[in-house]
Amino acid sequence: MPALRWLSALFLLSLAACSPVTVQDYAGEQPALVPERFFNGQLVAHGVIKDRAGEVTRRFVADIDASWENGVGTLDESFTFNDGSTDTRIWTLRPAGDGRYVGTAGDVVGPGELTLAGNALFLDYVLRVPWRDGSIDLRIDDRMYLVDEQTLINESVMYKFGFRVGEILLVIRRLGP
Repeated sequence: MPALRWLSALFLLSLAACSPVTVQDYAGEQPALVPERFFNGQLVAHGVIKDRAGEVTRRFVADIDASWENGVGTLDESFTFNDGSTDTRIWTLRPAGDGRYVGTAGDVVGPGELTLAGNALFLDYVLRVPWRDGSIDLRIDDRMYLVDEQTLINESVMYKFGFRVGEILLVIRRLGP
C-alpha cells in the first residue's frame, strides 16, 4: 500500500507541474504594470515574427501613439516590416473591473480579454490575418511583462485549430517620461 501512496503523490506532483501559468502567478511582482501609465504617450516596439519551427520570418518596428480619455485607452500602432510593407492597428481598451480590460481592434475578431496582475498583462484574442487570396483567423496568447517603468517585454503564441503555428517576440519602450 505505501507504494500506491507514493505513486499517487508522484502523479499529483506531475499534474501540478503541468498546470498552466496564470497572470495571478505574477500578482506580487514589481514594478506594477498600470496600463493607463505605461500605455500613455509615445512608444516604440521592435519585434520578430517566427514560424512554427522557430525561424524568424519577419522583423518589424512599430510606432505607438497611446492615450486615455474618459477611462478608455487608444493604442494607435503603425508597423514597418523589414520588407518595406506597412500596417496599422488601433486598439481600444476599456476597463472591465477587477484587473480586467476588454480590447477591440479592426482586425481582431470579437473582443480580446486582458487580465492584469503585478507586472504582467495577459491578452487572449483572435486576429484575422491576410493569407494567400483571403484571410485566416489565429488565436493569440499574448503575455506582457513590465521590466522597468520604460520597458515591456511581449511574447505571443499564435494558434490555428489548437496547434502552435508561430510566435511574436517584441520589446516595447516608452519614449520620454
